[in-house]
Amino acid sequence: MKVRIATFNTENLFARYNFREGRESLALNGFTINDLAFSLHNDTSKKITAQAIKEIKADIICLQEVENISVLERFNSQFLAKLKYKHRILIDTHDPRFIDIAFLSKFPITTVSTYRNLRNKKNTTWLFSRDCLKVEFNVEGKKVILYGNHFKSMIYSRESTKERRLEQVEKVAEIITEDWKDQNYEGNFIVLGDFNDYIDSNTALKPLINHNGLVNTTKNMDKEKSWTHFWATGNEYRQLDYILISKSLSEINDTLPVIMRKGLPYRAEKYDGSRFDDVGENHPKASDHAPICIDLEIT
Repeated sequence: MKVRIATFNTENLFARYNFREGRESLALNGFTINDLAFSLHNDTSKKITAQAIKEIKADIICLQEVENISVLERFNSQFLAKLKYKHRILIDTHDPRFIDIAFLSKFPITTVSTYRNLRNKKNTTWLFSRDCLKVEFNVEGKKVILYGNHFKSMIYSRESTKERRLEQVEKVAEIITEDWKDQNYEGNFIVLGDFNDYIDSNTALKPLINHNGLVNTTKNMDKEKSWTHFWATGNEYRQLDYILISKSLSEINDTLPVIMRKGLPYRAEKYDGSRFDDVGENHPKASDHAPICIDLEIT
């Protein structure tokens, strides 16, 4: 059988309190506020985000930049009900912006592992601010394991953030080796997410891209067509989002991924295809990333 796997950075999928609606907050032991008084932040943009997810129709999708499980549940219920993602997971991590990795799935989740509390080599901070979230799915009786990631961004500069990003990448490569080396990397496992770097001689992604148990599904794509992110300040089109599949999956799957850019703002002029109706020049938009998906035959 074939399963459609996807990854998508949703760009700040947050909820915010509706202060102007005159609702009274309900304190519970001095801890919570009435959940009904919250709504998704920037509702128009999040509708377009949902359109992007509905457009690709993934069976399992890894999302980045989701605030918490309540936001994930509300977003799924409010906008994605027809896709029937009955299985959802998100684990809060240590990111100062409160952005986490999540999964939506049509197939049952059987096991979840988190690496949220690993420390960096110098023991000065958390290794993964956004985790490496390992989730096992039961796909019609077959085990499929996804490792969802969101590596350190290049926000200050690519070079100044490379060391931390590289350490995160090296750890994920080590996890794959520990989990799969004894099985000669035979199995339905996938490493995916927003890697926050692109491939060139200076990339921090080499430990994963060159891992002998993994295959980059976009390696045979035209580089002019594989970009998933547009950075307006530098007018740069780069591939930051990846789906790496196991060696055994690559042996029976030679299809290329699909990158769906209909939710990008019009300022991303390199894409001249159709957009969703409410997309603007800068805002609103689905995200500053485009979702990437691939159909895989499962062994």
